[in-house]
Amino acid sequence: MLRVRCLRGGSRGAEAAHLIGAMLGRAVTGWVQSAFQSSSSAAAAASAAPQHRALDEDAVTEPVQQECPVCAYNEWDPLEEVIVGRAENARVPPFTVEVKANTYEKHWPFYQKYGGQTFPKDHLKKAIAEIEEMCNILRMEGVTVQRPEPMDWSFEYKTPDFNSTGMYAAMPRDILMVVGNEIIEAPMAWRSRFFEYRAYRPLIKDYFRRGAKWTTAPKPTMADELYDQEYPIRTVEDRHKLAAQGKFVTTEHEPCFDAADFIRAGRDLFVQRSQVTNYMGIEWMRRHLAPDYNVHIISFKDPNPMHIDATFNIIGPGLVLSNPDRPCRQVEMFEKAGWNVVKPPTPLIPDDHPLWMSSKWLSMNVLMLDPKRVMVDANEHTIQKMFENLGIKTIKVSIRHANSLGGGFHCWTTDVRRRGALESYFN
Repeated sequence: MLRVRCLRGGSRGAEAAHLIGAMLGRAVTGWVQSAFQSSSSAAAAASAAPQHRALDEDAVTEPVQQECPVCAYNEWDPLEEVIVGRAENARVPPFTVEVKANTYEKHWPFYQKYGGQTFPKDHLKKAIAEIEEMCNILRMEGVTVQRPEPMDWSFEYKTPDFNSTGMYAAMPRDILMVVGNEIIEAPMAWRSRFFEYRAYRPLIKDYFRRGAKWTTAPKPTMADELYDQEYPIRTVEDRHKLAAQGKFVTTEHEPCFDAADFIRAGRDLFVQRSQVTNYMGIEWMRRHLAPDYNVHIISFKDPNPMHIDATFNIIGPGLVLSNPDRPCRQVEMFEKAGWNVVKPPTPLIPDDHPLWMSSKWLSMNVLMLDPKRVMVDANEHTIQKMFENLGIKTIKVSIRHANSLGGGFHCWTTDVRRRGALESYFN
């Protein structure tokens, strides 16, 4: 199998051994792109001038080498292109067992009342405006911004195993992950997100035509067997007990994972077993990425694990934000490796602000634009000060209403291209 690498970043260490394969891979990719773009015109030319057929068949042309449009190895290299989600037409997911397990009891009446319906319209309108402003600021910072297609999520769909309405295409981090020059579609665990990939397909097909690798993980059936239908949760104490016992609402019936349960640091990726990511899904990723990448399972004292980036967010080489309310059980291995483990300050978001799908710790769910610039919430003054003390410039944006839909800056984005090379940061 030919190894394909982006031109960006060059080769280091063991990467040099793959240089010839990479060059061949790019040549093949260039030929395929040329074939996509010119097959019809070539056929027309052949019919118009059949006397030149023998000469054409013997001709050899040099493929045009193009820079891969998809390339990212970590969470902090200089950001060049990003996908930002959409809040348009977002709907509250039906109150199914997997949704119940990922939300707190105080919000259950909201889901029981609005499940399958649109989010409160005034709130949604403000969220849409905030994300548009976020996109504008990213562009001002020199980042190319792409968006998923607007979709109507109100239609009810039915498979042989379940029926549901849709949710949104707001959080590309949950469904898409870039590792090197490959974009991976995750097999997410919520039934309301089964067809979410459709909003991103035009973008992904375009990246593929321009040279990116494209992998779709095995699509789960989401049959009843994937979920513990009797998952016993009522209180935070219940959740702590179950999480400590390694019990989650998702079973090992088939692979499932949200891409947001993985965080990248060059050759090493870190992942948690959560309510939406099971061990079969982790094992699928481990085998798929081997031998070039190592996948490490880490865990936290977290009563409701779902998505790692508001618990353990790697923001630089050997630099990680670690949620003090959800300490990492394996923190010693990072400290022994010489990493700086930083505990961010308590979030400032008011208690009365609705967070239907997440916690206040979205304050640490930041997006690095490069090692010295970070996009951070304009209202979170204490974490801004923390970044300034670390020598990192803060790009301040307010997305409080967008937070209510379940994510911060990292969740609302998937970094498509960062300028850098594959390195090891964890030994």
